[in-house]
Amino acid sequence: MASFKILKNESDYNEAVNRAIEIFDAEPGNPHFDELEILGLLIKDYEDKHHPIPIPNPVEVIKYKLNEKGLKNKDLIPLMGSEGHVSAILSGKRRLTLDMVKDLVGFLDIPADKLLG
Repeated sequence: MASFKILKNESDYNEAVNRAIEIFDAEPGNPHFDELEILGLLIKDYEDKHHPIPIPNPVEVIKYKLNEKGLKNKDLIPLMGSEGHVSAILSGKRRLTLDMVKDLVGFLDIPADKLLG
């Protein structure tokens, strides 16, 4: 069985990633499957500490979801009240209200925590 250790530097990290790639197709019941799961945890822990992914601001999330769903800014008017409100919010000049957040959660399928910043 493989020995495991906390990944402390890029060399340890790269070694773990390369090993995970080697055994990536291991299926449950295969001894390499358990190794792969443990490596996954170690790799995630290292990445969370040393390569965190920044949390996008709510405006970026809204714009991304609009694009993903093929919608335009004007499609938000019923949720935000007017073209001016939509423009002000998407430019960062105005903040979302709780009512807008509730509506956007359903309309764009965005988790509320992503809009509450």
